[in-house]
Amino acid sequence: MNRTIIFRYLFLISLFFFTSGCVGSDELTSENPGSDEKLQVVATTTIVADVVKQVGGDLIELSALIPPGSDPHSFEPTPQDIAKVADADVIFANGAGLEEFLDVLIESAGATERVVHVSEGVDFIHKEGANAEEEHEDEGDEGEEHVHEGIDPHTWTDPNNVIIWTDNIQKTMSELDSVHAAVYQENAKKYQQELKDLDAWIKEQVKTAPVEDRLIVTDHKLFSYFARQYDFTQVGAIFPGYSTLSSPSAKELAELEDAIRQYDVKAVLVGNTVNPDLAERVAEDTGTKLVFIFTGSLSDENSNEVSSYVDYMRYNVGAILEGLK
Repeated sequence: MNRTIIFRYLFLISLFFFTSGCVGSDELTSENPGSDEKLQVVATTTIVADVVKQVGGDLIELSALIPPGSDPHSFEPTPQDIAKVADADVIFANGAGLEEFLDVLIESAGATERVVHVSEGVDFIHKEGANAEEEHEDEGDEGEEHVHEGIDPHTWTDPNNVIIWTDNIQKTMSELDSVHAAVYQENAKKYQQELKDLDAWIKEQVKTAPVEDRLIVTDHKLFSYFARQYDFTQVGAIFPGYSTLSSPSAKELAELEDAIRQYDVKAVLVGNTVNPDLAERVAEDTGTKLVFIFTGSLSDENSNEVSSYVDYMRYNVGAILEGLK
């Protein structure tokens, strides 16, 4: 029995006991939101939540499902998360297969029609040789779980994609809360200019690194959109795929280390949401630097290091370029 089936089984059992003790309440709807009521908004990741906040501002009540520092690929919601989703007017998700927990959660909460994938409309990067419409899990001969993905879900690593996110968010909010549509549209316009400025800043920064030196190895393949926009090459990843749920074989790790030596990769980038043990071993074996970056999450509330998406991109660009020296 694979991880997904086990999770769904346990989750639905927990859901039964949780919901059996809950008292129903009237649900706020887009047709009748209430004159003094704020939109109740849930975002999946802290990155999505920050972009939503830039558009919604003080007009919304916002919460993020996945806590800071957690890996969105492996996050498992609790029955208490059902209440957040069930009471929300809208749930904003990255989409493209990132939130593998989401389908069972929204089905359980009866919120399928209120989910908006902010990455809708992005020019997705597809895994070579894969059917981009298929994302599934199965088990190998010895029961080992493998993750098969068709689309790279890490769309936010290119700010131009977040401009598309912003459009999707403001259109949804404007429809749900038409009284404040002009405010959402103006907030979106200002933020999109900030994202354009961020894109221009990144382009200037990466000019300091020759194209032939823009070689990166990461814990999993999450910088495809960044690499496409800014002329970087992803030499490889420790976890072979777009998810941290895949497990590298000894052969795959050996091939990665050979590639690092062959191309003289200067640093291995490891995210803030994964166990760094394998990355540390690869860095030690190849004599490369280990550079810590932010991947699927902003920093926690006790740190102001990376408290927004713009901070996230600026921090990571600085860390990557420093690692290439």
